[in-house]
Amino acid sequence: MKQPHGMLFVATNIGADDEADFNQWYDHEHVEERVAISGFLSGTRYQAINAERKYLGLYETESLEAFTSVDYHAAFTRQTEWSVKNLQKMVNPMRRVSAVTHTHGKGTGSQLAVVTLAQAADSAALSAWQQQIGQTPGYISSSLLTPDADLSTPLPMEGKENRQMLPMLLISCSDAPCCDRLSSVAAELLTGEVQRYALSWTLTRQEVTHG
Repeated sequence: MKQPHGMLFVATNIGADDEADFNQWYDHEHVEERVAISGFLSGTRYQAINAERKYLGLYETESLEAFTSVDYHAAFTRQTEWSVKNLQKMVNPMRRVSAVTHTHGKGTGSQLAVVTLAQAADSAALSAWQQQIGQTPGYISSSLLTPDADLSTPLPMEGKENRQMLPMLLISCSDAPCCDRLSSVAAELLTGEVQRYALSWTLTRQEVTHG
């Protein structure tokens, strides 16, 4: 049976005085460092439209095994001073390593909804909903993230107590009204809360490898 892709989900706020340096670090060092790790496929940054945390990074991997590899762990032994400084300045960060299932559609739109579910998704209901919306104008793709508690170790400034490992439905669209409508229906159908983001930029493994 084919292993599901993995996804590293990192959301955080940052103080106003640190924001410019934080974005420089993320855009010119951190994303490329992570995508260069064996087994990583892409790194994508988003900025909040309406969400608890302003910045979101999604890193897709070939499988969850990428997060237990020698290369991944080695990355933490050679972090730059710039990385250490910015990780320590994150405000209320959230890190989750998840299996990616129920992938539907293809591509990445400019608009993203993250629907955090109160409990495990009803697989049949989710699949039926995805099939129903497949031809909706503005809809691009969707997938379900199911966090792995062992792999989702907290970031340095992340609270260690009561860390909930709730599933998250990602809905990618090409326009905001579509994303708002679909996420609202999904939240009602599957019992969840919506947070909305806009795409900032993305980097693929191919771009890192071939320049």
